[in-house]
Amino acid sequence: MNENDLTLTGIVLSAMPIGENDKRLSLLTRERGKISAFARGARRPNSPLLASTGPFAFGTFHVFEGRSSYNVNKTEISEYFREIASDPDAAWLGFYFLEFADYYSFENLEAGETVALLFYSLKALLSDAFENDLVRRVYELKMLVINGEYPDPARCKLSQSADYAMRYIINTPVKELYRFSVTKEVLKELSDVIDRFIRVNTNHEFRSLAVIGRL
Repeated sequence: MNENDLTLTGIVLSAMPIGENDKRLSLLTRERGKISAFARGARRPNSPLLASTGPFAFGTFHVFEGRSSYNVNKTEISEYFREIASDPDAAWLGFYFLEFADYYSFENLEAGETVALLFYSLKALLSDAFENDLVRRVYELKMLVINGEYPDPARCKLSQSADYAMRYIINTPVKELYRFSVTKEVLKELSDVIDRFIRVNTNHEFRSLAVIGRL
């Protein structure tokens, strides 16, 4: 095995066409954080990379690290999240999750917890056990926690139930996050706090949110 051959576990955040047959991917990986990689010939109908280089594809990516870019040689996809496409609300929320992860991820920084959060949150979107709005707020807050800047419950003037829910999200391991529900009133409290924090602390317009607002 060449020393420049890498095996990375992660998810496709976005894919854009390059030339006639290629794609340029943004991958979020456990080992290398967010990277850009070329998938040569991935747009050809008979390419083994055609389906595995679309947004949401999660699995193992075998890449070659060149001087200025990564190149995808082979993939082993364990989850495509195809069911998301059948529900417009879930689909656009899923794209927002990818966009949010892209904004908060960096190259050459391990991102195991972020990859896990994205995986379990997309799974929760597909489950009838959780409201989409709750999944969104859990995802947003936990992403802020992972990145070290998040609202302090002690300073948010929340009800007892909302304070408990917020502290649960902050302190619970990612794989155990989606094991609770809240009332509409508590969800609104959480939503107001998280919206305000994101608005004040980011100078970025998330395009997917504009679509979600029109649905």
